[in-house]
Amino acid sequence: MQDIIKIHQNDNVAVALKPIAKGTILHVAGCEVTAAEDIMQGHKFAIKPIKAGEAVIKYGFRIGNAKEDIGVGAWIHTHNVKTALGELLEYSYHPTGTDLKETEHVTFDGYKRKNGKVGVRNEVWIIPTVGCVNDIAKALEREAKSLATGSVEDVIAFTHPYGCSQMGEDQDNTRRILANLVNHPNAGGVLLLGLGCENSNIEEIKKFMGDYDKDRVRFLVCQEVEDEMEAGRKLLEELAAYAGACKREKVDASELIIGMKCGGSDGLSGITANPTVGAFSDILISKGGTTILTEVPEMFGAETLLMDRCANEELFHKTVDLINDFKNYFTSHNQTIYENPSPGNKKGGISTLEDKSLGCTQKSGSALVKGVLAYGAQVCEKGLNLLSAPGNDLVAATALAASGAHIVLFTTGRGTPFASPVPTVKISSNSNLYQKKSGWIDFNAGKLVEETSMEELSQELFQYVLDVASGKKVKAEEAGFHDMAIFKQGVTL
Repeated sequence: MQDIIKIHQNDNVAVALKPIAKGTILHVAGCEVTAAEDIMQGHKFAIKPIKAGEAVIKYGFRIGNAKEDIGVGAWIHTHNVKTALGELLEYSYHPTGTDLKETEHVTFDGYKRKNGKVGVRNEVWIIPTVGCVNDIAKALEREAKSLATGSVEDVIAFTHPYGCSQMGEDQDNTRRILANLVNHPNAGGVLLLGLGCENSNIEEIKKFMGDYDKDRVRFLVCQEVEDEMEAGRKLLEELAAYAGACKREKVDASELIIGMKCGGSDGLSGITANPTVGAFSDILISKGGTTILTEVPEMFGAETLLMDRCANEELFHKTVDLINDFKNYFTSHNQTIYENPSPGNKKGGISTLEDKSLGCTQKSGSALVKGVLAYGAQVCEKGLNLLSAPGNDLVAATALAASGAHIVLFTTGRGTPFASPVPTVKISSNSNLYQKKSGWIDFNAGKLVEETSMEELSQELFQYVLDVASGKKVKAEEAGFHDMAIFKQGVTL
């Protein structure tokens, strides 16, 4: 295993791939550097003198400015580097890149739905319109687990606290997310469970659903029946019978839509896990598939890299709006836009938002941006898409599912057990995490700095995703974890 890595030829820092003791002599790009202090795994150290106010360069780009003079071999972190980000910026379009070369198509075993969509799971979902019926939804889930037989893979209730006391666009966003989940092809059958007096009642949700398979969706208003449990059980039995007639069949991988998200990142996330997911994204797109990148606040500082990869000027302007709308969201709540790295991020070696964002956007690979989606919008363009959603893990992963993602790839340097409405593949940035949290982590990208090539590792991840799409359960599914969270943006009545 390598001890250190200099990511880009223009960098004035290197990153420790394992703990480095003070006094250790390191060989960096043909030069000797002596560690001036202990350097933790994932953390940076100077390989050139950096004067106060000068740029600290990592990934070939500025991740902040030095607060003080930094000598060669010194540890670089929050104590001596600060963000260089400001507020709203002016952007110009400098297109780079071309379409990826098409590669040989492959297949997976999926479920073809009547409307032409494809699912990678055949589950029965219970979706409450309002938080008031959450406990009824969970009770129905418990009683209906026995219906998960044959090709019916599970019965799952997705609870949430919203659906009433909301207004305007905030209320419409909730309705849109719920309607999109009702229509999600990973569900072979759906029970939309309402109370009856809520703002986002079943009839309102239907307005956002469009055309739907009436054999696949059932509705229950709890206030309108004497025994909602008995009525719910009957409807779930009908849905399970319908879903049970569905069978897996060969589907071209061009039908796959994969969401990409990171959380609990560390200093290795942008070196191992995120670039591996980016290489995976390029592979899938080369085969006609689709990927979605989200968590807009973690694009700040790296947004121009995505803007310049937009396939046309219209998409460039949409990406500018994507960034600026989120910056305005922060400032409208009197919050600074650059105070993003969490305590866990910092402990893992991430010093500034630019540091985090330049690592985060590695997940986008090298493909052109072909679509830019508002929160709650569904993907309609093949290739790489950008989705408006916050960095919060549960909210962003739910947004990816609601936009059409069959599977979410979630990279992490610190680990998390959470799930989302769709299979959520946990990808570790380091081998220590993979070994320590074997009940959480599905795939180890830490091997990238242990003599495994990017080509080999990305192909391994691509095959793993095909296996998951064909029915292999991820660790969160095996544990029975299924989460949903909606982005609350407006007032509560």
